[in-house]
Amino acid sequence: MIFRYKGIDSQGKKVSDKLEASSISEAKSKLKIKKIIYQSINEESPAFYEDFTFSRKYKIPPRELSALSRELSMYIRSGISIVSALKILQTHYENNKKMKLFLTTVSTHLDEGKDFYAALESQSVVILPEFFKQSIKVSESSGILDEVLLELSRFLKEQDKIVKEIKSAFAYPSFMIFISLLMISFMLSFVVPQITGVFDSMDQELPKATQAVIAMGDFFNNNFTTILALIFTSIVTFMFLMKKSHAFAYYIHKLILKLPLFGVITQKSELARFAYIASLLVRSGVPFVQTINLSANTLNNLVLKELFIDASQKVVEGKLLSTALYGSKTKIDYAFIQSIALGEDTSELQNVLTNISELYFEENRDKINMLLTLLEPALMLFVGGSIGFIVAAMLLPIFSMSIG
Repeated sequence: MIFRYKGIDSQGKKVSDKLEASSISEAKSKLKIKKIIYQSINEESPAFYEDFTFSRKYKIPPRELSALSRELSMYIRSGISIVSALKILQTHYENNKKMKLFLTTVSTHLDEGKDFYAALESQSVVILPEFFKQSIKVSESSGILDEVLLELSRFLKEQDKIVKEIKSAFAYPSFMIFISLLMISFMLSFVVPQITGVFDSMDQELPKATQAVIAMGDFFNNNFTTILALIFTSIVTFMFLMKKSHAFAYYIHKLILKLPLFGVITQKSELARFAYIASLLVRSGVPFVQTINLSANTLNNLVLKELFIDASQKVVEGKLLSTALYGSKTKIDYAFIQSIALGEDTSELQNVLTNISELYFEENRDKINMLLTLLEPALMLFVGGSIGFIVAAMLLPIFSMSIG
């Protein structure tokens, strides 16, 4: 629970802030530890949107978590304690109430004697990736917290960069598709009906193309609201099933992997993510089976996620990861399996995983660039061809009448 309080600190200054606690008595105890004499303390009511989503946790954007990890790593390397580093970071987030509350809560847990991992695990202000917390847990006990935080920062920044590049790359094609559909809808709804009235006075049979366009225009006008309702219902139903039905989501993800080009891009993107996280966890000293499970849980594709989780069970039974992947029903890139086998044979699995992730990230960039190079002219042809067909179909009867 989140409590808002007002009071006076040890220096006699008035303070007003928030803190996290499981009960009001715990909140009062935490204020006592901070040497704050409270004047009022009340549980904060969730906002409307928080009630609607049934969650009060804030999901930190990857770029923000990356910056936080990098700064924390820098302070620790400079010899500053984690508690002091977090207090310095609190001043950087004066305008971000959720982040400031998160850092304050973690600092409070550290003051109570918990280690950094336990403090992150105990807080309920923000949602942190499981692999992030596990990396902190092992690296803290191994004395390489600053190095792992820096690696986590690089990975999160790279992931955010890739997502933004993909969104930016597909912005123009998406805009073109939207404009083309808008223009076709406009012509079928307004232009075609206006010209159709001219053809009614003609005592001649219309060309097949003209009849087809007129039929589409009539259908669109007569069922406009029905079409919009069906589109809206389909989108909502699809999103609902993707979240609530594991079988449906699994089928869609399996279908995506089978698509030409898109399937390869999706698979290599997921394998690259798995490889990078796994290399980071191996370096942190996380047990290999746990590394596979944690890395698998960062994947978005359910088919590949279940593939690696099943493989981890076989690793527990004594098999090599490469052998478990090779014998699975779901087929993945054979080069990936060979690379894993090489890493297992040479005991250089961490380096091999790092190299795989870099290679696949680079390959995906090239494939996406090639896809966009082909997609832009194809969309231009689609827009021009669709509008040209409608215009030509409307002009054909006029040309026929003039020639006749």
